Amino acid sequence: MIVNEDRFFLSHRKGIALAAQKAGWNVTVVCKDTGRRNEVEALGLKVLELPINPTGMNLGQEFRTFCFLYTLYKKNRDAVIHHVGLKNILWGGLAAKLVGVYCVVNAVSGLGAIFSKGKMGLLAKGVLYVMRFSNRRKNVKVIFQNNEDRALFLQCRVIEEAQAEFIKGSGVDLNEFKYVPEPDSETLKVVFTARMVKEKGVIELIEAAERLRKAYEGLVEFWLCGRLAANADAVSKEELESRCDGKYIKWLNFQEDTRSILEQSHIMAFPSYYREGVPKSLIDAGAVGRPIVTTNSIGCKDVVDDGVNGFLVPIKDSKALAEKLRILIEDKDLRIKMGRASREKAEKEFSLADVVRKHLEIYNRLVGG
Repeated sequence: MIVNEDRFFLSHRKGIALAAQKAGWNVTVVCKDTGRRNEVEALGLKVLELPINPTGMNLGQEFRTFCFLYTLYKKNRDAVIHHVGLKNILWGGLAAKLVGVYCVVNAVSGLGAIFSKGKMGLLAKGVLYVMRFSNRRKNVKVIFQNNEDRALFLQCRVIEEAQAEFIKGSGVDLNEFKYVPEPDSETLKVVFTARMVKEKGVIELIEAAERLRKAYEGLVEFWLCGRLAANADAVSKEELESRCDGKYIKWLNFQEDTRSILEQSHIMAFPSYYREGVPKSLIDAGAVGRPIVTTNSIGCKDVVDDGVNGFLVPIKDSKALAEKLRILIEDKDLRIKMGRASREKAEKEFSLADVVRKHLEIYNRLVGG
C-alpha cells in the first residue's frame, strides 16, 4: 500500500490494511515517515520509507520517487500494489506498467490543486496522458470516491469502464465515532478540520465569522483545527495569527483527537473548493451527529443533502456561508434534527466496514484474474 505519509495512512487507510492482514495478506505500507512510523509498525505492519514530497513539483524529487518505486516493484511483481493519491498513482502506476506488476489498485482520493482551477492546464493534461498509458491494461482497477472524478477519467480515456470501482469515501468506524448529542455549553462552537490551505476555504470561513462577529461574539466560537501546509496555496502562520484573536476565532493547530473536537462542537463548517474526493472530516462530523455547512463542490456535496443534514453554499461566498451558519446558530431544534440526519446518512453510506469489505473484494478479484 503506497501512501504519501504515515499520518494519512493512520487516519484514512489503517482499517483496510488491518483487515487485509487479518484475512491472511502480508501487508507492507510504503510511506513517508512524519514521526508516526512506530505507530504503524506497532500494528504489526511492515513499513518502508517512501522518498516523496507530497506537495512539491521538483523534477529531481519526482524522479527519485519514481526510481524508488520502479526498483521496489521489480522485486515484487507478484504483489498487489495499492496506490493511494494522485502522485502515487502517477509515478507508481508508471513504474508498475514498465516493470510488469500483475495486479494494481489505484485509489483516487481527490485530484487536488492542479484540477481545481476550472479549465485544465498543461500539467493536468500531462498527468492524465501518463496515467492513460499506465492504467489501460489488464488487472488494473481504479477506485473513485465521487462520480465527477470517474467521469473525467472515462472521458479522457484514462481507463475503460470495466476498470472503474466506486467506494464513497474512506469510511468511518461507526462504533468509535458514535452519535453524541450537541453539548449544553455556554458558547456554541463552529468547527473546521483540515490543513490550513486556502482552497480548503479557511479564509472564507474567517470572513464569514467576521460577518457574524457583531451579533455573536461571546456567544459563538470558531475553531480552526489543522496543521500548516508546505504547498504554495498554504495559509501562513503569520496570516492565521493575525486573523485569529484566540477568543472568537481560534486556530488550534493540528488536533490528534478529532473525535473529541467534533463531540465538543455544534456545527461543522467546511467551505472547500479544493478538488476533494469525499472529505473524511465531513464523514466523521456526520457520524458524530453534527449539521454540516459545506460547498456545492466536487466531493463535499456528496456528504450533504441540502436542507436535510446541512446546507450547501456556493464556493468562495463568505456571505452565503455566514447566512447558513446564522440559521443554524439561531435554531437549536434544526441543528439537532440535521445532526440526526447526518448520523443516519453516515450509517447508510459511509460505514468503514463496507469500505473494508469492498477493498478486500477488489484484491481477491484481481488475484483471481
